[in-house]
Amino acid sequence: MTLAPPRQRASAGRPLIESLPLRNPESDDQPFMGRRAWWLVAMNFLVPGSAQILAGNRRLGRFGLGATLLGWVLVLLAAGLALFWRSAMITLAGNWFVLTLVQVLLIAYAVLWVVLTIDTIRLLRVVKLPTVSRFLAPIAALLVLSLAVWGTLYASTAVASTRGAFTSIFGSSGPSLPPSDGYYNILLLGADSGTGRDSLRYDSISVVSVNAATGKVTIFGIPRDMPKVPFAEDSPMRDPKLVGYDYRNFFEGHDDATCGWGSGINQLTNAVQVCRKDKGQSLYPEAVAHGSDPGIEATKDAAEGVLGIEIPYYVFVDMNGFADLIDALGGVDIKVEKRLPKGGGPGKTNKPVSEWATGWIEPGQQHMNGDTAQWYARSRYTTSDFDRMKRQRQLQQAILAQFTPQNVLTHFSAVADAGAELAHTDLPQDKLPEFFDLIMKAKKQKVTTIELTPDGGVSERHPDFGQIHEMVQQALHPPTKTPTP
Repeated sequence: MTLAPPRQRASAGRPLIESLPLRNPESDDQPFMGRRAWWLVAMNFLVPGSAQILAGNRRLGRFGLGATLLGWVLVLLAAGLALFWRSAMITLAGNWFVLTLVQVLLIAYAVLWVVLTIDTIRLLRVVKLPTVSRFLAPIAALLVLSLAVWGTLYASTAVASTRGAFTSIFGSSGPSLPPSDGYYNILLLGADSGTGRDSLRYDSISVVSVNAATGKVTIFGIPRDMPKVPFAEDSPMRDPKLVGYDYRNFFEGHDDATCGWGSGINQLTNAVQVCRKDKGQSLYPEAVAHGSDPGIEATKDAAEGVLGIEIPYYVFVDMNGFADLIDALGGVDIKVEKRLPKGGGPGKTNKPVSEWATGWIEPGQQHMNGDTAQWYARSRYTTSDFDRMKRQRQLQQAILAQFTPQNVLTHFSAVADAGAELAHTDLPQDKLPEFFDLIMKAKKQKVTTIELTPDGGVSERHPDFGQIHEMVQQALHPPTKTPTP
């Protein structure tokens, strides 16, 4: 009877795997030891834990392999939800506890992978390897480990950024409301919350109307100095006894440096917080609890009166962090029509633009970084507020175009961090799945922009709000053409 070679013969009472070459190799066979080393390095990378099961501590290997298989299952489950049940995926992605758990699991798996890699290098039996493999195999194992751990930690950082962004932006506990007359209407405010301001005077006021069925977007631009604005019928701003003054006559004929100036929508709503000792809390007692403030709520009421539609939500964009988001997205492409100066303007002096301009934005097609785009949205001293409104809307559409899945995934952490510093809203988190689907639909359609300016057919000094209401209804509910017989 011929006996099998030692590596193929199992000892009595011991499993056959004990005699396999990966576990008990002929250490004097250097070519085989070299091939074995590279197999172990590859298995540790492709299926962490498998190297230990075949050649090392089986308990550690089973733990590592179990963690690896669990990770694959979770990834496949997430991919399945993203493809076939997107609303559930977005709900989970916005849950603080779920995101924290995912981050902890990713960090723990990165630590486990380090332990498995160090143990795999031990299993290589480096001193028994051929000269080349003796140096290259451990280095390859560490390089692959560095790549894998970097990817895992990057994913953990992205999860942390997502959690921070959701918490910062969508911290609202306000009511979740159905669409109004088929539309979600959202007040979009832009202002600079930098130091030295006692309150916010909005640089940009517009209303974004999103069709709840098709995702079609219409943006109404409201001049910040629009005079004699009405308020919504149910607004507390209509009651002189509550407000302390009649909004229709406020600021008429005098200039109050404490509260503002003129009678425009910006100054009128700003006065809610500046001219009242209680900062408007008695007018809008639930505003802060719902993630808003009295000044924003007064602006909502004014915009409702101007447009004749219900506006339950707002998004505030802090221009102080605007540049960071654009840089995070890799810049924006803008066609500049007029030469525009950078700089804060002449102030109270009459200096010519050449003396205060810190730079120029030249006409033509440009790829702008955040700083240039910010000046493009702000510059007004050589043009007008109406022209600035057009440029701001142009920039909004350019930013929307940059929000492609590939671009966001490539710069995810930077985009999320910039977004957390840039914006906040009273949109409740349970609306996110629906709004995400609407955004995806909106990207496939052209955005309609209607500016309530002289170029748009609205008087600068004496706006006809009945006319504006008709314009809004025509835009949102165009008459259906009756087919001719």
